[in-house]
Amino acid sequence: MNIIKKILVAAIVCLSSTSIYAAETVKIGDPGWPGAKAIAYLLQAVVNDKIGGKAEIVPGNNAAIYGAIERDKGEIQVHPDIWLPNQEGFTKKLVKGSGNGKLTMSSKSYEGNQGYCVSKNFAKKFNITSIFDLGRPEVVKAMDSDGNGKGEFWIGAPGWASANVNEIKVRDYKLLAAGIEPITALETVKDARVKDSIAKGEGYAFYCYKPHAIWSTFDIVMLTEPKHDPKKYVMVQPNESPDWKKKSFVASKDALKQIQIGWSSSLEKQSPAISGFFKRFQLTSDEVGKLAYEISTKKRDPNEVAKEYIKNNSKKVNSWLGL
Repeated sequence: MNIIKKILVAAIVCLSSTSIYAAETVKIGDPGWPGAKAIAYLLQAVVNDKIGGKAEIVPGNNAAIYGAIERDKGEIQVHPDIWLPNQEGFTKKLVKGSGNGKLTMSSKSYEGNQGYCVSKNFAKKFNITSIFDLGRPEVVKAMDSDGNGKGEFWIGAPGWASANVNEIKVRDYKLLAAGIEPITALETVKDARVKDSIAKGEGYAFYCYKPHAIWSTFDIVMLTEPKHDPKKYVMVQPNESPDWKKKSFVASKDALKQIQIGWSSSLEKQSPAISGFFKRFQLTSDEVGKLAYEISTKKRDPNEVAKEYIKNNSKKVNSWLGL
């Protein structure tokens, strides 16, 4: 009888442990750009299909995601694509050391590069190689699609830290004074405009970055900028000061970016298996670019793309799980 009792107790403990493990949950933010979406859905697929937990994708811009992480109420617990130093205005007050410790960032990153692009045909037609070429009168005129006398220049989507940087750059590169009109809009709107401008042979300039699907979709070229100089790169974000525009001066190229995932520090106790997976997770720039291309350009279901990656990269996925 004692043996039977021991067996029953062991079975109950085992089932209980399994239930706890399977009950691990996490809510992953999706800030919208293709690379971030690709990573968010890959994280979700691994949690759901490999760990046996439950992951949910929650759309939201940077302010919403970091705000939720700071509140620590489980609304959103993961930022899948933290670009540094772009987003330091958000991360500094959340990471341990400089902030309240509510955000843990991965030590594993991939490299990003950002700048400004035009189509190769537009660049060739007007001999555009530098960011300063956009301020030439004939180039401004060629980029004026609505007849208001200003050349449209997409600087990013609403809520992007990089859009704020680009707004300051347009000013400090003297492009604003030359007649350039900075435009903020969803990235899907920008992609459609790039496609349309190339088809019609019109001029258009836009903020661009690598990795991104656009490099595999259109023939574009990144313009040169003055070499990165910390003395000429002083950026204060809106959440750091109401006078951020006055306090900022940016007149050199961005340094190469370090990009990683970040998650609520409370996940360490709430969902240890998921937290452990996040610590080991890593992709290369090329992998992010390819995943983004499948989702953004080929219009494939991001969940399907994620599952395909897991199937084709089982050894790497197992390493993320500590196997």
